Amino acid sequence: MEAYAAATPSPRTTAVDMDKLISHHLFSLLETKFLFGGCLSSGPGTPAQAFLDGGRVRVLAIDGCGAAAEDALLAAAALARLEAKLREQTGDHDARVAEFFDVAAGAGTGGVLTAMLFLRGPDGRPRYSAQETLAFMAGSVGKKDWGGKSRSWAKLFRSTRSGGDRVFQRVFGDATLRDTVAPLLVPCYDLAKSAPFVFSRADAVESDAFDFRLRDVCAATCAVGREPVAIKSIDGLTAIAAASAGVAAMGNPAAAAITHVLHNKQEFPLAAGVEDILVLSIGAAGSSSPMPTRSPSPRELARITAAGVADMVDESVAMAFGHACGSNYVRIQAGKAPTKPLHADNAAAAAGAMLVQRNVESVLFRGRRLAERTNAEKVDAVAAELVKEQERRRRSPLPNVAIKQVGTPRLSSATTLSSGTATARTASSMPSPASWDSRR
Repeated sequence: MEAYAAATPSPRTTAVDMDKLISHHLFSLLETKFLFGGCLSSGPGTPAQAFLDGGRVRVLAIDGCGAAAEDALLAAAALARLEAKLREQTGDHDARVAEFFDVAAGAGTGGVLTAMLFLRGPDGRPRYSAQETLAFMAGSVGKKDWGGKSRSWAKLFRSTRSGGDRVFQRVFGDATLRDTVAPLLVPCYDLAKSAPFVFSRADAVESDAFDFRLRDVCAATCAVGREPVAIKSIDGLTAIAAASAGVAAMGNPAAAAITHVLHNKQEFPLAAGVEDILVLSIGAAGSSSPMPTRSPSPRELARITAAGVADMVDESVAMAFGHACGSNYVRIQAGKAPTKPLHADNAAAAAGAMLVQRNVESVLFRGRRLAERTNAEKVDAVAAELVKEQERRRRSPLPNVAIKQVGTPRLSSATTLSSGTATARTASSMPSPASWDSRR
């Protein structure tokens, strides 16, 4: 590097010397970007910047402050609208949300949504569309829960013994963390170690000791019952006594996803700072009920605390993005939850009502203010940015994402090959969306 800095061209520099100098400059930029994580100092019009500009790493994060139906409905409705816009702008009528994101992180009900959207199907593509996921969520509120019994929708997440395990079995079969089309992060709280635990596809690819079945992952992050959910890894070496992620600081997984991207240089070699990341964060719906005059129950207190922590994470992330907040970091959150009880026949209307709301957002050096755009308008803006990123990657000769692939398929699980072909077990154990209603 010192030799390159000393190579200052003189007025008598020949054309050959100038070519060498330009090559030295390009190498210096590459070395700085890869080895030291520095930002490019050259302007956007230089050949070096054009060569290295592979786009931003696209992150989807969904809160999980509780097991309320409105929390899942807002996220599912936003993603269904996003998918529709992506199909419209790309002309691909079968485009899936997961094909436009590089990392997904979800807690609680958000963990279920991200796991469904990023689950690999038999053809190697995302198995479920966002619209199918919304239909699944909307059809599960009110009269019947996912287990098919007549009781509150939220009770599904209170214990796997209430029928949730059977529902997750129907949706995910025997698929594991390895069977996702992109990196997936799902947090829970391990009561045995009194610390948060994050299920990660990147770790699952490296070791069976960190690979868990997706149905167990969803049960762990949604566990809000009195008893913890005991799950084990595929090889049985890692045991988790799981409680809901909402009781910890992981109710808003956006910060965890950003940290994962910045420190995972194997899969995201060009992500040096927040300017290299595009984040869509979807928060839980605000509470429409007043604070109880009596002493809150432990569950109510945990939900209020989790919502406050999620807001704190949002504010911290917004400050980290600084003036790029609003373009590189977009937060969607309903101002209030529906006031009427949710049923299957009014779920779609309730989801639409939350999309037209404007949320309170964090602004650098200005505190918090009412957003200028509605949640629906923010979704449309994100769709346009995602399409631009897709086009930028097609033009860039240097990829900025290199997802770890599974080397050797494991016969004891539903792991698929890197080519995207699924095993017979995967194809046969996961139901089609059309069978959901018939099984309730």
